Amino acid sequence: MKTTASKKTTARQFWLAVHLYLGLALGLLMSVIGITGSLLVFYIELDQWLNPELIISESAQPRQSYQALWQSLQASEPHRLHAWRLEIPADKSSPITARYYKPEETEHHGFAPMMVAINPYTAEIINKRFWGQYLITWIYDLHYTLLLDTTGKLIMAIIGLLLTVSLLSGVYLWWPPLHKLKAALTIKPASSGQRFNYDLHKVAGIYPLVILLMLTLTGIALEVPNYVNPAIHSFLPIDLQPAKPQSTPNSPRLAITADQAVATAQQLFPQTRLCWIETPDGETGTFRINLRQEFEPSHRFPKTNIWLDQYSGKVLLINDPKQQSSGTALLSWLHPLHNGEVFGLTGQILVLVTGFACPVLFVTGVIRWLQKRRAKQKNRRD
Repeated sequence: MKTTASKKTTARQFWLAVHLYLGLALGLLMSVIGITGSLLVFYIELDQWLNPELIISESAQPRQSYQALWQSLQASEPHRLHAWRLEIPADKSSPITARYYKPEETEHHGFAPMMVAINPYTAEIINKRFWGQYLITWIYDLHYTLLLDTTGKLIMAIIGLLLTVSLLSGVYLWWPPLHKLKAALTIKPASSGQRFNYDLHKVAGIYPLVILLMLTLTGIALEVPNYVNPAIHSFLPIDLQPAKPQSTPNSPRLAITADQAVATAQQLFPQTRLCWIETPDGETGTFRINLRQEFEPSHRFPKTNIWLDQYSGKVLLINDPKQQSSGTALLSWLHPLHNGEVFGLTGQILVLVTGFACPVLFVTGVIRWLQKRRAKQKNRRD
């Protein structure tokens, strides 16, 4: 029978092999995913830095009405007859960004809306672009789908599962006796290059471990919700998506303005920030006003939604996160956890730094493997 010590040795050799081969096979790809994820933490700010025309100078004149902004879009793109979705940023130096989700030019892509930036003070169209055809959205698609649309999401989820195994196997291999814990958590000063590389590899994996696991698990859930959501629903209830309401055309067809729709929604939720306005899609389409209540984890994509009849202004449907089930609440935390915004600027910086830990782990891991390989070859020659 094997002794306890020999069993531990065998287990360690097994997990060492798992950790090594997963690292060599996936390390380069995970480096790319980590770096792109870090860049996307501040992707709006990065896009503005790359495109200075997107930085708006604050004006003494009042902002244009939401109706005027919508009319500017319609005048600029008269053949686009479906809904526009306008993002209203909290930052006064940012433009209002409108998305047209199904442009003919990119209909063969899974997700490639037309993106139009509007000066909120003048209603001037600043620029027009298609998602995926400029750098920051190309980086986004590379991070999210490896530029492979739906197939890429599944591949990314599988990679996430394998990365989880790699991280946990690394923890198992690192786990020190209590009296060696301090040494295991530090880089030994004035050490050799080989020892420095080893220490850097272990601290680059241990210190960001919790955040790396959080990013990996939330990433998997965001990639394949069709698999993850039913699993969550088996433990926690998830609300069913209600049927999309429709407007009832009147005669003559007198429609409310976007500003009236926003005012009605904010009367229902007065202590909120306006985040999105979705304009009606066709004759039976509705206004959808997206607001953020203070407790909601996501700042850009909150879940307080009000649907209104585009003619009468009647409230047709309300989604209030205060009344959502525990499973739905959990799902609403996934994206803000993944990009760190739920913890404010501190959380975003932590996610940014953690992403760059991936290439550090890969490079130091490869160096460590090469060092051990050369040592084995030397021993054979000797």
